Amino acid sequence: MSEIDNAVTYRKYVALGDSFTEGVGDDDPTRPNGVRGWADRVAEQLARGNDGFGYANLAIRGRLLRQILDEQLDAALALEPDLVTIYAGGNDIMRPGLDLDVLVAQYEEAIAALTGTGARVLMWTAYDVGWAPVFRHLRGRIAIYNELVRGVADRHGATLVDYWRFGEYRDYRMWDFDRLHMSPEGHRNMAIRVLDALGAQHRIEPVDLGPTPVVARPEQRRADAKWAREFLVPWVGRRVRGESSGDGIAPKRPVPAPIDL
Repeated sequence: MSEIDNAVTYRKYVALGDSFTEGVGDDDPTRPNGVRGWADRVAEQLARGNDGFGYANLAIRGRLLRQILDEQLDAALALEPDLVTIYAGGNDIMRPGLDLDVLVAQYEEAIAALTGTGARVLMWTAYDVGWAPVFRHLRGRIAIYNELVRGVADRHGATLVDYWRFGEYRDYRMWDFDRLHMSPEGHRNMAIRVLDALGAQHRIEPVDLGPTPVVARPEQRRADAKWAREFLVPWVGRRVRGESSGDGIAPKRPVPAPIDL
């Protein structure tokens, strides 16, 4: 943790994506859409000692990659940022019949457009779900997606934040109850990871959760049943009905503006 103002200076930061970037799981009723998230935390640090810094967050929960590109890409380019973060494809990966090559080819076009402006662009691999009930069956698909994404980053000079390799996210306490979105601690840790990838100094305290608690099998079964009842069943129901958690949600920061420190 640094106690000095940031030596890495950006004029305008624009964040694109879905719930991961919007900040779902890091509740804060005082903020737009009722969430804070890692991107807000990164912006707060980049704003230190940086007069005129502006931050926009166009991300909306539930968005598929094609929706992110259709709704957010042109808007982001029009804002002329010098720093862009984009996380996309996570919601697509959970859908059957996905063609990963087509998905990542669409993603690559967007990355090429963003890096072509001269902006610093950060993109992510997807996290390793091998530890997670229900979602672990997607692990092979995610590994292939990640290799394709690494190739995109290499070809276009984007900075890769390699979520897949962040072992600390195997701790349940880094996740919200739904096991799909990060907890406040998970978002804080991701903010540190992003700032480190940027080479930016910051004042965020490292996340130290201590030893992982040992959960007895009966207690884990009860937790799994509660999760299935309160999250999984409604989540599947929305999919069947063609609904999204992002229906009726607008970007929380549609234009670059200062952020409170």
